[in-house]
Amino acid sequence: MENKINTDSITFRSVIDTDLEFLYRVYASTRNEEMAVTGWNEADIENFLRMQFNLQHTYYRQNYPQAAFDIILIDGIPAGRLYIDHQQDKMVVIDIALLPEFRGRGAGGRIMRTLVEEVDKEGLLMSLHVECNNPVRSFYKTLGLVEKGTYGVYYYMERSRPEV
Repeated sequence: MENKINTDSITFRSVIDTDLEFLYRVYASTRNEEMAVTGWNEADIENFLRMQFNLQHTYYRQNYPQAAFDIILIDGIPAGRLYIDHQQDKMVVIDIALLPEFRGRGAGGRIMRTLVEEVDKEGLLMSLHVECNNPVRSFYKTLGLVEKGTYGVYYYMERSRPEV
């Protein structure tokens, strides 16, 4: 039997300054495969990832000042991050990521389905960027997100507003 997570066990709380190290670990975990083929030593990888994390974190905070930056908790344990920007006519999923030990257990899918329900209820468009080689793209397509273009190594995807 698959280890699925009960929807009730997924909660969120706002990011606070003391979460930065945890957020770095989440970010770094999304780059493991990429870093494994660089040939760099561990110190160089860590220095590079910390620099990239700091740049990304600063960019998100500056460019999405009204966004909700949340820690995903599974059974009360910090498991990942969810960054959402609610704009006037759309919801931008800035980032969703889970630590490796929480991936493939259903939490990410449940969170995304809940967000789709929310945008449908509010009549909003949903948008996000996903890396071109990320297998989650196919799941996003099942949620009604459509690839609208590319931006560097990312696909820009949108889910249209529901018909009224």
